[in-house]
Amino acid sequence: MRQRQAELEKARRAEEERQRNLFRHTVGPVHALKAPPRVRLAPEPAPPLPLQLQLDEQRALLESISDDFDVSSLLDTDEALSYRQSGVAPEVARKLRLGHWSIQASLDLHGLRLDEAREALGQFIRAQRRRGVRCVRIIHGKGHGSPGRVPVLKTRVQRWLVQKKEVLAFVQARACEGGAGAVIVLLDRAP
Repeated sequence: MRQRQAELEKARRAEEERQRNLFRHTVGPVHALKAPPRVRLAPEPAPPLPLQLQLDEQRALLESISDDFDVSSLLDTDEALSYRQSGVAPEVARKLRLGHWSIQASLDLHGLRLDEAREALGQFIRAQRRRGVRCVRIIHGKGHGSPGRVPVLKTRVQRWLVQKKEVLAFVQARACEGGAGAVIVLLDRAP
């Protein structure tokens, strides 16, 4: 068997040599070509990062909810502060106050700094609206842990909510839902 393999290998080499000789006799003498001048192309650059766009979007997000917005003129001054967008019927705020809509999600802002609370509120509102949630509770606290026991987040949350186009109305929560430490918010339907 080894002898047979050796014979096959010898025949294969002889055939390769015959092919090389046939080419040399047919074509004639062969000389290697000089390497043509080549241009080295730079690799494709990575696509640029839209840093300015990202900065603009972050700035717009921060500016979209302002702390300096005067909300007092928009709130109904009754025993439980309430707000409704123009064009929303007064009965919507009344129904919201009476618990007509069930609370589908809650956000607790206790312990957050103002900028963290603003960011969390914006993200929460957008996320819940995308999910199709209509009624949410925002817990801002009563301010018992604040200096002077003045609720800092309460007025800020009201200012921020009034500026959100997704918010149709909000009312102070009933006692069983958080009372003066929370608001119940009715969101617009997602398009």
